[in-house]
This record gives sequence, structure tokens and C-alpha cells, in this order.
Amino acid sequence: MTSTTDRTADTATAVADVLKMPGPRPARPTAWSTSLSFGWRALLKIKHVPEQLFDVTMFPIMFTLMFTYLFGGALAGSTSAYVQFLLPGILVQTVVMITMYTGLTLNKDIEKGVFDRFRSLPIWRPSPLVGALLGDVVRYTIASIIVLILGLVLGFRPDGGLVGVVASIGLLLLFSFSLSWIWTMFAMLMRTEQAVMGVSMFILFPLTFASNIFVDPATMPGWLQAFVGVNPISKLVTSIRGLMAGTVEMADLAVVFGWCAGFVVIFGPLTMRLYNRKS
Repeated sequence: MTSTTDRTADTATAVADVLKMPGPRPARPTAWSTSLSFGWRALLKIKHVPEQLFDVTMFPIMFTLMFTYLFGGALAGSTSAYVQFLLPGILVQTVVMITMYTGLTLNKDIEKGVFDRFRSLPIWRPSPLVGALLGDVVRYTIASIIVLILGLVLGFRPDGGLVGVVASIGLLLLFSFSLSWIWTMFAMLMRTEQAVMGVSMFILFPLTFASNIFVDPATMPGWLQAFVGVNPISKLVTSIRGLMAGTVEMADLAVVFGWCAGFVVIFGPLTMRLYNRKS
């Protein structure tokens, strides 16, 4: 088996040979261009393994139908009334739950040794990670569109109109991109995909189910209301409900943007530190 040192030496030799070739030296790739290239790589992996789209196609449909018809009659008297409350929340839950697959994919690449080659390339160091996250944004968009189309079929009518819906999806994609940095960090820490999935689910289940996605927190006991009140998922759901209803509060949006910035500022550098030290 070829060692990491040998692979790095082979890559360095290949780069040196290219630099010795006659003619003008190609321009150094920018951080944005290399990130987009790795994002395109993530999409090509879906092309060759279309089963990867199962979580962004079947899961949204299953979650939306199951929770609408399971809780609709009991909580709101009818599914048509409940879907108005539920759909923004189920949209958040669907997309946030599939963010953990970012960590699973990265962990698989690390185990195969692919990232050893990436780190030896003369490119912006975070490009492989940022590119993978950008590729996953496409998956999040597909899941969002599926949930919205199904919601419209079930009777969901956003008073905020097209602008509110587009703004909601944009906010959800930003939050999901930021949250994914947590799973990239776990991808560097954990040895196996199963470990990454286990830790991710352990975090995501309390955040999504102990929130205001399914019911009004006013019906919950005081200690649970306190948790729901500071839960970032609850803040995101409140903002998206407001955008879709055309009644969003700027304070709610500011809190969500603060959480997004916090995820990137804290877990981005931690991930890169682990990435650079990964052997």
C-alpha cells in the first residue's frame, strides 16, 4: 500500500514537472474557483451514485405526510389547518436533519486517503471542505423545493408570497451551511461513518423535536419552554414562519444570523485545525 508520504512526493513531482513545461505559467487558482471545483466534484458523486439523493427526495415526502396526517387532526382539528403551522417547521427539520450527511461523506473521503492528496495541492487549504459544503447546498435546495411543492398540494398558502418563500429558503440554506461545519469537525474527530452518524443524531434529535416545529411551546412545561426558547432551531423556525406569513421580526432574524456566524467562526477554525493535523 502506498504511504501518505509517497503519495505526497508523487504529487509534488507531478507539479514540478508541470511547472517546467514551456509556455506561460497558468494563473494560480483562486479560493472561489477551487471551492467551486470541489463543489462540482460533490455533485458528480451524486451523478454516479444517484442513491445519495434518497435522503433529499423520500425523507422530505415521508416527514411531511407522516406528521401532517399523524398530528393534524389531534392538534388543529384538520390537516389543512395544521399544515399552515407545520410546513415551515417540517421544512426546517427535513433540511437540518440531512446536514449530517456532509460529515459522513467527508469521513469516507478521509478514510480512503483522498484528502491526503487534496492537502498536497497548491490550492486554498479550506477548498475541499468549503466545496463539499457548497455541493450539499444543492441537495438542501432540492429537499426544500420538494417540501414546498408537497405543502402547496396539501393546502399550504404562504401569505408572504413568493418573496417570503424565497427569503425563507435562502435563510434556511445559510443556516444549514453554517451548521454543517459542526459535522465536518466530527468527520475529522471520528474514526468511522457510524460514529459520525451516531453523534450527529444524538445532537440533532433533541434540537429538532424539543422545539416549536410541531406544537406551540406554550403547551410545554416551564423547564422545556426554557430550552425551546434558546434552541437555535426554534429561532430559525420562528423566522421562517414570519417570512412566509409576511410578519417576520427583525430581532428574530438577527438572532438566526448570530447563530450562523457563531457556527462558522467557532467550528470553521476548529475543523481546519483538525484538517491540517490529520495524518
